[in-house]
Amino acid sequence: MVFDNATSAGRRSGEVVIESGLFAAFKLHYRTSARYCNPYSGHEKGNVENAVGFLRRNLMVPEPESGSLDGLNRWLLARCDELGSKPHWRKMVPMVELFGQDRAGLLALPGIGFDPVRYETRRADKTGNIVIDGNTYAAGPAMGGRRVMVGLRHDRVEILDDAAVPVVVLPRVFGQQAATVFDPALLWPLLVRKPGSWANSPVRDTAPAPVRDWLDHARAAERREMFAAIDQAVKPAGLVNALAAAEIVIGRGEPVEPAAIGMLARRLAAGAEPASGVADLAVYDGLAGIKTKASA
Repeated sequence: MVFDNATSAGRRSGEVVIESGLFAAFKLHYRTSARYCNPYSGHEKGNVENAVGFLRRNLMVPEPESGSLDGLNRWLLARCDELGSKPHWRKMVPMVELFGQDRAGLLALPGIGFDPVRYETRRADKTGNIVIDGNTYAAGPAMGGRRVMVGLRHDRVEILDDAAVPVVVLPRVFGQQAATVFDPALLWPLLVRKPGSWANSPVRDTAPAPVRDWLDHARAAERREMFAAIDQAVKPAGLVNALAAAEIVIGRGEPVEPAAIGMLARRLAAGAEPASGVADLAVYDGLAGIKTKASA
């Protein structure tokens, strides 16, 4: 592999090359070698520069747009497959066939893929927040004041427990983001303990409007009970179903009971809850032989 000075892979200063630990592990895994060119020396890798220009003209004009990095990569791969079906400009053979000939001379891949992850330790503050590359991530109140191990990948940040098992997985952000990156499910236990923090909690904006409005106007005791009901339903049914169950209970005007919300959330998670919560009691009249206007 031929590189310019790619900081995430390695840098060359004179005759000295310093590679990153992650890239060195990548090379060992796939049994490859690397050569680094001098900075600002495009003539040392003319084929690479020509290929960059080809891809820029054929893939980046007009500039592509995508909602996610994964979506962009899928689109780029599909466009490369389209280009590969075209004949080579000199050999007049589809490029995908020439690529197949190149692949025949490659080494076999290892049985498992390389996991591009970097592990580091961070000290969480008293609220359970950690800072990575200038951005704040919420590890959760349980991690407050502790040193935690984090796994850094290109798309996510994994916060590990003492057994090196990921307990919190958050999307990784790049650049500078003012807002804290958090998993709403982790903050509901904090609301149970401190219900008065609801108005300023980042969780408030993630709740459905009916649930948010109900909590805004509920008395302190009712609010705490709803927080507890949602928190208890999160683990067995997930936050989405717990909030959906709370919304259904509020819409029906039923009293807030943790057991009822938990049961409803589990039914939603299992797909057992009917779309409508209104039962047609005329069915029972028919079974009892009572004629009603609906059955007449």
